[in-house]
Amino acid sequence: MAGFFAWRGRHLPPPVVALLMAPFFMLIVFAFLYPILSLLSLSVTEPQPGLGNYAKIVENPLYATVLMRTLWIAVVVTVCSLLLAFPLAMAMAQARGAMALLLTACVLLPFWSSVLVRTAAWSVLLQRNGIVNGLLQWVGLTSEPVRLLYTEGAVVIAMTHVLMPFMVLPIYGALRNIPPDYGRAAAICGAGPIRRFFEVTFPLALPGVMGGAILVFLTALGYFITPALLGSPKEQMIATLISQQLREFLDWPFAAALVGVLTVFVTAITLAFSKVFRFDRMMGGQL
Repeated sequence: MAGFFAWRGRHLPPPVVALLMAPFFMLIVFAFLYPILSLLSLSVTEPQPGLGNYAKIVENPLYATVLMRTLWIAVVVTVCSLLLAFPLAMAMAQARGAMALLLTACVLLPFWSSVLVRTAAWSVLLQRNGIVNGLLQWVGLTSEPVRLLYTEGAVVIAMTHVLMPFMVLPIYGALRNIPPDYGRAAAICGAGPIRRFFEVTFPLALPGVMGGAILVFLTALGYFITPALLGSPKEQMIATLISQQLREFLDWPFAAALVGVLTVFVTAITLAFSKVFRFDRMMGGQL
């Protein structure tokens, strides 16, 4: 980190680096670590000291079901985002001029609108008399409106749309770092397009794929707005369950215990990924 701070080719002394980094670390401590530690301490001290709140999670199968559903939806959203993002990232990496600007704008444009607006737009599209149902009836696939809203499919579709840019950008960065000579050399050796993709392009883009996958997966684990607006109680995820415990039941200690479980899952998954792939390589760096 200290090597990043240099002036006219000369590294800044460590005290200056520490002073420059102090605001960042203070922000992390007061905006992230302190609230998390406060909640975790609340989960083991209220209403009485012990692990009673965590025991409630284990004893009631409903909470295990919600957690498994959250993991399942996060996996499905990650896979769908990868399948949609990789072709788009390849097109961005190969495009030039106005087409490159257009594709980049299409990826970055969703960041200019709020997640709430994008989720509300999907609720309009998927409602009983919405555009999707109208299109299905027009082409003859259905004879009457089908239930699309307040389903697991609606949650997956909307979350994939919202989170896909987080998959596109790391893959695009990895693809841009692949020298064109590699593909040409494989073609000279007789490899066809499919073989070049699976033996040259995809392995070299794997750091970007894993970086995008972990960003999308971890974000999907704690997603709240989209499941709350497009899902039903049957599609409840852990973030909406935590919100319910806070707003409706005012059970802060139990909600803190749910936060603790989610934190353990996120930390474990992050450490597992970091053991296999270095984070600087995940963000599109070279192998």
